[in-house]
This record gives sequence, structure tokens and C-alpha cells, in this order.
Amino acid sequence: MRLYILGTELKKARNALKEDRQALLKSDPSIETPADIRFHAGFRSLRLYRYAHAFYIAGFRNVSAFMHFISRVLYAVDIHPAAEIEPGVVIDHGIGVVIGSTAKVGSGTVVYHGVTLGAKNITTGKRHPQVGKNVFIGAGATLLGAINVGDGARIGAGSVVVEDVPPYSTVVGVPAKVVKQDCIKEVVA
Repeated sequence: MRLYILGTELKKARNALKEDRQALLKSDPSIETPADIRFHAGFRSLRLYRYAHAFYIAGFRNVSAFMHFISRVLYAVDIHPAAEIEPGVVIDHGIGVVIGSTAKVGSGTVVYHGVTLGAKNITTGKRHPQVGKNVFIGAGATLLGAINVGDGARIGAGSVVVEDVPPYSTVVGVPAKVVKQDCIKEVVA
């Protein structure tokens, strides 16, 4: 039964990676040809996460833990295999990204280097951020606790987010505060 589940999860991972690849090609102008993706650390770390997640769901925790370890060593990216990342996510640069075990990230989201989706304290249950679809998370942003980030939100670089973020709003600062609402197409860099 575990092998059947693994086969199903690996197929999902491959399909998700196709969407991740397309999202990266659309969002990163430094990718001039599809072949450039081979050396993109953010994509390679996301690929390792996708396969680690498949093994995690299928119950092969040792294999999953090893892949998680390899991602940390090779790319300095720490995405827990239990985290849920929808297809079509971009991890740009990758270095220093940390995504905790109960975090969720929606499709179309772009995560820059140094981003943390972490817990406020060590408890059981939901303790990491739930990020909606098409969210932009700037470099060095820290999102802590079981908060919700609405669809289309923009998190400014270096911000520390400890409260819910409304959909289609921009937050910046330490602690992060809403500075703009209804920012459907704008980006904070």
C-alpha cells in the first residue's frame, strides 16, 4: 500500500514541478532559456522538497529526512517535508529560506531569499503561516505563528509579520503594518 501511495505522490510531485518550472520561467527575467533552470538553486531545492514530501506522505520518513538534509546542505534551504506547497510556486534565489512543517503556501506565490515561515513557539498542531495564492514575500521577511496571509498580499522585504494579512494588501515594517489595500498587481521589492 505504501508503494502505491508513493507512486501516486511522485506523480503529483512531477506534475507540480512542471507548474513550478512554468511559474519560474514567467517570473524570473534572468532565466533566458529553459536550460538555465538546471542551475537555479531555488528550483532545485523546491524539486528536492517535492520528492521529500512524496516520500513523507507515503510513510518513508527516513528517505524524506535524508532528502530534506541534502537540500539544507546543498542549497541552504530548509523546507520541512510535511509543509504543503501548492504547484506553481517560485523560490527565487533560495538561500536561507525556511518553511516549517505546518506551513501552507498557495500557488502563484513568489518567495525570495532569507524568508522564514516559522512558529512563534513549540507546540503541537498548526503553528506556522498559511499563505494564500499569488502572494509576494520579499527578501528577508519573517512570518511567524499560525497566521493567515490572504490571496494577492505583498510582504515587504525585511518585514516581520505576526498578525493576519488581509487579501490584496501590502504590509511592511517591524512589526509589519498594512500600508496599502487592494494592491492587486503592484509588487513591493
